[in-house]
Amino acid sequence: MAPGERDTVTQAESIVEAKGAGAPVPGLVVVFSASMPMYRLVPLVPGVTHVVGRDDLGGVAVPDERVSRQHAELCWAPGPDGVLTVRDLGSRNGVFVDGVRVEQQVRARVGSVVRLAQTLLVVFDDLRRFYGGHIETRDGVVGPTLQQALDRAAAAARASSHLLGRGETGAGKERMALAFHAAVGAKTPFVAVNCLAIPPTLAASLFFGVVRGAATDVKQDRDGYLSAANGGVLFLDEIAELPLELQGLLLRAVETGEVTPVGATTPTKVSVRIVGASHKDLRREVSEGRFRSDLFFRLAQAEVQLPALRERKEELPWLMQHALSGTSVALHASAVEAALLRPWPGNVRELLAATRAAVTTALAEPVQDGVRVRDRHLAPDAGTLVMARPSPPRAAPVAAPAPARQAPDRAAVLAALETSEGNISMACRVLGIPPHNRTQLYRLMKEYGITRERTSEENES
Repeated sequence: MAPGERDTVTQAESIVEAKGAGAPVPGLVVVFSASMPMYRLVPLVPGVTHVVGRDDLGGVAVPDERVSRQHAELCWAPGPDGVLTVRDLGSRNGVFVDGVRVEQQVRARVGSVVRLAQTLLVVFDDLRRFYGGHIETRDGVVGPTLQQALDRAAAAARASSHLLGRGETGAGKERMALAFHAAVGAKTPFVAVNCLAIPPTLAASLFFGVVRGAATDVKQDRDGYLSAANGGVLFLDEIAELPLELQGLLLRAVETGEVTPVGATTPTKVSVRIVGASHKDLRREVSEGRFRSDLFFRLAQAEVQLPALRERKEELPWLMQHALSGTSVALHASAVEAALLRPWPGNVRELLAATRAAVTTALAEPVQDGVRVRDRHLAPDAGTLVMARPSPPRAAPVAAPAPARQAPDRAAVLAALETSEGNISMACRVLGIPPHNRTQLYRLMKEYGITRERTSEENES
């Protein structure tokens, strides 16, 4: 492109240019829009101003009708320390960066969360790792970033005997082991062991088995973990917690392919692939004498680093949606935005627990107060969580008539109309008004001086 030839491009044009480039492709990933998780790439050409809006975000339209046709300008500054400049083009429902409204323009960093009305995007310095990827939800939630780590684990199973993985608590270490096992053969045994839960006095018998009579309470032969996993995979979660003495016994079993149960004199043959995982740096554990170097190098024929949840934000709305399955609580962009801004040191496990706790709080609220339930389970450090509750759960029939309920106040009616985006039937359900009695809501709107056209403007203030 010659200098001065043009200074703006559409997203459809930028995708063509970006996919043909060999250099890193900066841009954003759309992760949420109009109350639903989403996965869409918005590549940017460095130094070029991109106009984005409802009809062109990532080359196609978005379902969020609150996004203006020309909502914002995005421009990625070229160079090693590239940053994204975000400018609001006078949109009605605003542009936000990391939860703060953009008054004129701001600079966003990699990892920042950009919100256009009720649509959320995350900033990345290179989108190429997302090309060809998708969000898998058939058996849990797996996005492109995590899938790449799982693919490396599967490749290790096809190329080597053992694997060591490192990842934070709740990052998906067992999922990595299962990917390894699937590549070995799904019909082979898979034995998962939490090394933190092994009593030192029972460690040898649990790993190698025990024969009848080896102790007064042993009435019959019992296989250990290695024999149970024979022909398949033994997954040792938090392997760094194994006592040094047991590490030596495990090393011998791995090297010889034999196990000798406690109380036995004759070894038995086993063929086991071991996947060891830890949240600790095993190389440091070796250098500081807490993990045997010979066992480490025997098992480290392949190594995989599992990305933390904060490194795979594209999965987060899908995980939250999964936690809401079977409930009447719906995701709101403010809830997802706040959760995207939290680091989640406990990763997926912590996010799911917090989301379910927020659901419990939302369902406990009275219907008239439950249009937007303000809760701090998901975002104690990033502002107030907002979860929308579009309709109350169906109540069982009762013999006695329900007591008369006080009419919702003006704030509740405004919130219901905003949540339902002006849909009167949905707003009735939010407020607990039977949809066939919509005249009651119209009467309240007239009484409070509310029109559907004014709702968005009043809630902007």
